Amino acid sequence: MDNIAEGFGRESRLEFINFLGIAKGSLNEAKCQLYRALDQGLIIQEKFEELYNEAEIIAAKIAAFMIYLNKSMIKGKKFKDRT
Repeated sequence: MDNIAEGFGRESRLEFINFLGIAKGSLNEAKCQLYRALDQGLIIQEKFEELYNEAEIIAAKIAAFMIYLNKSMIKGKKFKDRT
């Protein structure tokens, strides 16, 4: 969430997309941590599946948003006056 907020705050579409990519990478790190927690018996299989599936949904939403922004002509406040 912090990466998304930072990217949005940069007021540039391309920087925002970059930070969405970083957020997606962090989400994959969290999925890896879920596997560790499961392997070490810190969470049960049902909770692992619930959280992993939720992470997959979020990853797909971030990816779809990145695709949308890549097609957008909006530049953001930082570069709005540049041609």
